[in-house]
Formats: sequence, C-alpha cells, structure tokens
Amino acid sequence: MGLRTISESRCFGGVQGTYSHASTATGTEMRLSVFVPEQGRSSALPAVIYLSGLSCTEENFTVKAGAQRWAAELGLVVIAPDTSPRGPNVADDPAYDLGQGAGFYVDATESPWAPHFRMYSYVAEELPALIADKFPLRPGALGIMGHSMGGHGALVLGLREPGKFASVSALAPIVAPSQVPWGTKAFSAYLGQDRQLWRPYDATALVEDGHRRPDLIRIDQGEADKFLGEHLRPELFAAACARAGQAVEVHRHAGYDHGYFFVATLIGEHLRHHAELLAKR
Repeated sequence: MGLRTISESRCFGGVQGTYSHASTATGTEMRLSVFVPEQGRSSALPAVIYLSGLSCTEENFTVKAGAQRWAAELGLVVIAPDTSPRGPNVADDPAYDLGQGAGFYVDATESPWAPHFRMYSYVAEELPALIADKFPLRPGALGIMGHSMGGHGALVLGLREPGKFASVSALAPIVAPSQVPWGTKAFSAYLGQDRQLWRPYDATALVEDGHRRPDLIRIDQGEADKFLGEHLRPELFAAACARAGQAVEVHRHAGYDHGYFFVATLIGEHLRHHAELLAKR
C-alpha cells in the first residue's frame, strides 16, 4: 500500500508533507515527513533520510531543525520517519529510552519486541522503496543522517549499506552503544544477552569488524552536551576509524548542548555535506 497524505503545506517554494502508510516491516501504521523543494517539480533530486533520537516522532525534526530552507537552496528532498512502531498492540515500556519512541534502528529478536520493532529493515529496505515510488528522487543519490539515537542509526546503516546510502553524517550520535548505558539497556531488551549479536548494530564494532565507506563520514558534537561522557563517546568511533583508515571528521563545538538548537545550528553544513557527495552520483 502507498502513502496516505495527512497534511501538505507550501514551504520555501516547495512542499512540506506528513504522510502515513501500513508498514510490512513493522506490521503497524508508520508516519513520516517529506520536504520536496521546488526543483522537484521538473527534475529528479538527491535525497537525505534523517533519523531522529529518543522520544521523538517524525515531527520534531520537521518543525525544529529549520532544514527546509537549506534543502530548498541545495535541491534536496529530506525524509524524516518516526523512530519506532506505535500503537495499542505494540510493546512499550514506561521509560523514555525503551519501547515506543526508542526503536534504536535494530531488528529485534526478543519477546515482546520482535513482532514490530524492525526499524533496521524499515529504514534500509521499505522506506527507500516507498519514497522512490512517490517522490522525484534521483536513483542512487540517497544519503542518511541522524541525531543522537538517530545518529547511531545513520552510522550503522551507512556502514552496513554503503551501496544504498551514498553519504553519511551524524549529530551527537551514540557511536558505541555496546559500551554505554543507553545502548546496553536497549540491546539487552531487543537483541538478548549475546553481545556478539549486538555488533551489527554498533558503529564502532562495525568498523572494527571491517566495514568501510569510500567517502568521508561527518560527525558534529556539542561539548556542553550532558550525555557526551556517559552515552555518546565520539572518541571511541574516531579511534576505531583511525586504526582502520576510515575517513571521518569529528567537529566539536564549545557551549552547545544536545538539543535542537544545536541541530538547527549545524543542519545547513550537514545538508551541504550530503549535497556535495550526492552530486557525484
């Protein structure tokens, strides 16, 4: 089944829409937002998928990041899916960092999460096919980025699917979930206790295990981020990339925290990073 339009609004000459569809990956109704700039009326465009963080929906990035202005200038379609399956019959947890709103972009194998929490397959397979069928996308010119938990998802998907995602970046990402509390809690619940089964969903472990990208990975991190030392640990990923010869730039910004003012400050630079790489496709 295709997309159902929830709303569409004129925005910076293009159209900002919110849509829903019945997902085969999650077995639930999923929502997403899509911005198509004016250039999409006459030509196929490169696109970037943005993955949001813990407790977010497709709306947070859409209304807070100010991405549409930059996407309109650069001629980029920007897609922001929800962060997890949702619904009364979908497993959940009272905590903000597990369950609905906290899918961690993995395919869960453990009860009660396994039936619906298949966000890796959703983003890697179902979502690209869905948007390509509906919107004017240039084949082969798809990037992926994200913030926090979504930054983790973008790095993992970018490393595991380099043929599908032609550019990757992340803002304040969880780079080594197997080594930090947010990740160990989620992975224990979704994937079980065997830590070897966690490695395909850990960006630092993926680099250690031989996964590479031919292009530069960009990461930006605020130095006033309260989650930096306990949950994010960008130095672990940078060190793994240095040992492996994987090109990465980690930009640190004094005074910036974890919130969407930080995202809004850097979103233009990230979209430009993607536009430059996708222009080669």
